[in-house]
Amino acid sequence: MSVITISDPTGRASADIHAGFGFNCFRFDVDWDGRPLEVLWAAGDFSDGTASPSGSGIPILFPFPGRLPGTTLHWEGQDYPLPTGDNMGNAIHGFVHERPWRVIDQQADSVTGQFQASIDEPALLGQWPGDFCIELTYRVTASSLAMDFQVENPGDTPLPCGLGTHAYFRLPLGGGQAEECRVAFPVSERWEMEAMIATGRKDRLGEFEDYIAGKTFGAMTLDDVFSGVHFEEGIAEASIVDPLSGRQVLLRWDENFPHCVVYTPPHREAICIEPYTLVPGGLSFQSDGEQSGLRVLAPGESFQAWTEIAVE
Repeated sequence: MSVITISDPTGRASADIHAGFGFNCFRFDVDWDGRPLEVLWAAGDFSDGTASPSGSGIPILFPFPGRLPGTTLHWEGQDYPLPTGDNMGNAIHGFVHERPWRVIDQQADSVTGQFQASIDEPALLGQWPGDFCIELTYRVTASSLAMDFQVENPGDTPLPCGLGTHAYFRLPLGGGQAEECRVAFPVSERWEMEAMIATGRKDRLGEFEDYIAGKTFGAMTLDDVFSGVHFEEGIAEASIVDPLSGRQVLLRWDENFPHCVVYTPPHREAICIEPYTLVPGGLSFQSDGEQSGLRVLAPGESFQAWTEIAVE
């Protein structure tokens, strides 16, 4: 089923990537006192390709993250039909998280995959305003997993797009109770949502919602879209700390991701911290791309972005 394993030279960390199922890294383990610390959560049947493509590991969300209202994208006077992806009649999470990617480079500690609509599934060209290409390199060190993205418009028409990652971080981190883990993420604003789609309005968080200082996982039930991300020298950092084991997982991302979705799955075995370049539903804010994060790439134009997961 096209599962690729990469390992750092010391053998302390390794990751499994399912190239045939969204190029999803569904396992990342780091040696801790002689035992593997499982950083990511995935369904037991994910490697078989039968689990939900957006419910395990690190789904890659492109050319739009989150939901779009309904199943038709209205763009520049044309309509593009989209598949229903949620239980409310909306399209969700783009196309690439559930399709096979091509592996274009593989080393012992890294692997690079690519998906281009016109090459890998030409039928998608009728469902989006232009051809699109996404390339992703995973690289492991003894304590980290880096993800380097390149998004390109290979076509001859403008390309609207957004990118997101949807990592499921396993809880607890070798300790006793998931509910006791402390989670922090650097945000100061929340988007108003209707039917899980942003309305275009956002509000400042109150003092009781100080996620920068952190809260216990037991006090969190979220499926929220945040902005006002705080960057230091161009880097944002979220953290998960297990007080019993003393282990900490950090998620870092660059300024290409100005939004962050945080989701607590009903099974309560993981928390999702999801950097997004584009607010869910943000393609509807075509006149306000600066606020929503909407990018419209000219033919031949590209952008790069990165995230990193580190165990400390």
